[in-house]
Amino acid sequence: MAVKVRIPTPLQRLTQGVEEVEGVPGTIINLVKELEKKFPGIGERISEGGKVRRFVNIYVNEEDIRFLQAEATVVKDGDEVSIVPAIAGGIY
Repeated sequence: MAVKVRIPTPLQRLTQGVEEVEGVPGTIINLVKELEKKFPGIGERISEGGKVRRFVNIYVNEEDIRFLQAEATVVKDGDEVSIVPAIAGGIY
């Protein structure tokens, strides 16, 4: 069993339209590096300098990694990782 990674719509063009891909167990930042190898360009949109970009939220089994161990959060077989770009805006 692998780690399920949900890809947001804006990044699906890098995964050939696939909304869920498989990753390997390990830390979040290593998972991002592995995704970059499979889908060139996706890593730079999710992270920079070994850190998840400020406007990207990552959840492991529906828990925000910012409240776990951030990029060092470990994922294991069967975990579900969701990548969610932050949406800014408001009412004018």
